[in-house]
Amino acid sequence: MSSSLKKFKTKALRRPGVKDAYDALDEEFRFLDEILKVRLATGLTQSEVAARCGTTQSAIARLESGARRHSPSIATLQRYAKALGYSVELKLVKKTRPESQTSHGR
Repeated sequence: MSSSLKKFKTKALRRPGVKDAYDALDEEFRFLDEILKVRLATGLTQSEVAARCGTTQSAIARLESGARRHSPSIATLQRYAKALGYSVELKLVKKTRPESQTSHGR
């Protein structure tokens, strides 16, 4: 990360609400970071993964970008993982600090 980007991030995280919003996305960004690291470790390109998944390179790019309007299904994540020689493991982990309810009413 460049020095100017680090300074910007430090300054932005001091603003009210920004740190909370940043922290709320932490799990998603950690997951995206993990799938990118795995693909890079395999040495495969997005196009190669797409061919193995039976989809397009642009679909893999969307999956890896974490675009807010794109939420891949578990089946899609399983195909992606299989194309890389991995499997997906999902588990629920109890939070140490309860978070507020979402607006979904669930």
